[in-house]
Amino acid sequence: MLLAIGSDHGGYNLKEEIKKMLDEQGVAYRDFGTHSPASVDYPDIAREVGSAVVSGECEKGILICGTGIGISIAANKIKGVRAALCHDEFSAQMAREHNNANILALGQRVTGIGLALNIVNKWLNTEFAGGRHAVRVDKIMNLEC
Repeated sequence: MLLAIGSDHGGYNLKEEIKKMLDEQGVAYRDFGTHSPASVDYPDIAREVGSAVVSGECEKGILICGTGIGISIAANKIKGVRAALCHDEFSAQMAREHNNANILALGQRVTGIGLALNIVNKWLNTEFAGGRHAVRVDKIMNLEC
């Protein structure tokens, strides 16, 4: 699996911590930036990560900004993206298991590093349940214009 990861300046430090964990676990990823804490616009990062996931270049993605709100809204504008903003492990599990979320969004300013790493682990290690949930995900995807 190749994971796409990206953040704006508000999520840069958390992105770097997540990358350390991914390195320790041997999870391959591509960092779409930002590569410093200098100010950037989160929609640009969301476009890069979302496009990589939808095209199949990367299987899943993680996006981080200050709250996770803006970057998840931006990512969800990309046809084929199902970005879920998660603040706890249960939500991360359900985002994968029931909604087949292909992008996890996090907020550096609202989620501590330890919890964020646990959320990432839960999200990465939960499979989509399929079945009745697949029908619902198909209905979600059919809402796209």
